[in-house]
Amino acid sequence: MNLRDIKKDIEYLIGEFIDDCSLFISLNPHKDAEKVSGIIDEAVELYNNLKDKINNPADGAKRSYYNGIRRELIEKLDELSEKLSSVISSEK
Repeated sequence: MNLRDIKKDIEYLIGEFIDDCSLFISLNPHKDAEKVSGIIDEAVELYNNLKDKINNPADGAKRSYYNGIRRELIEKLDELSEKLSSVISSEK
């Protein structure tokens, strides 16, 4: 995969996660949306951090560097998804 694909993956995956959070807030306006808004803020911060890392690569092996960024994307999105799931399940 090339750098353009990694950038598209970052934008798509984090964008879809933020859309899911926004959908929950819009479907459940009477529930505590502050926690979900905090999760959205974390997702935006993750997006900004990963874009900075992509645009300013470290010296050394590029392939392993970009694979690490892709791994970080998946791991952090999993953590954020678990946070969102816990908020949703606690709201019932």
